[in-house]
Amino acid sequence: PKNFTTSGEDDGDMRNVIELVRGATKAKIQPIGRMDKNTTGLLIFTNDTDMVRKFAQPNQKSPKIYQVSLDKNLKYEDLEKMSQGVNLDGHKLYIDEISYIEGQPKTEIGLKLRTPNVKVVRAIFESFKYDVLKVDRVAFAGLTKKNLPRGNWRFLTEQEIINLKNTIDLSLLLIREG
Repeated sequence: PKNFTTSGEDDGDMRNVIELVRGATKAKIQPIGRMDKNTTGLLIFTNDTDMVRKFAQPNQKSPKIYQVSLDKNLKYEDLEKMSQGVNLDGHKLYIDEISYIEGQPKTEIGLKLRTPNVKVVRAIFESFKYDVLKVDRVAFAGLTKKNLPRGNWRFLTEQEIINLKNTIDLSLLLIREG
């Protein structure tokens, strides 16, 4: 939820996301990945340090879907340019999908990426002179926040855990082969 952070640092009025899952398990869990204080949405916790490390690698390939709210309508020509990839800090970033969200104003954009760094989402739009008002991660590695109220949590099913581990193993296999 808003006003929570994944960082362990004391961040003024920000609370740590660990508070949301306190008491869920006796295991020492931590979030997979980081989300800045201005990002809301789906976050996975685990006690599997290998999984945390693998999802944090820059070459991991698990898809994340974000709903991005902008300060003004996204021009169609900018959307088209973004869909071809964006140069950030001298590196080409490829966007899996980008689109207007059906039934919403042209300020509401859906974005699918395979980068572990949520800050890249803001940087994409800022490089085209848009201010990002809100970033909400709605899906992560095949999991969605559908039917999960804000601030609540649930345990993953055995199948979801298998799928997550296979996503990591498959992407590592593809990287090694390619």
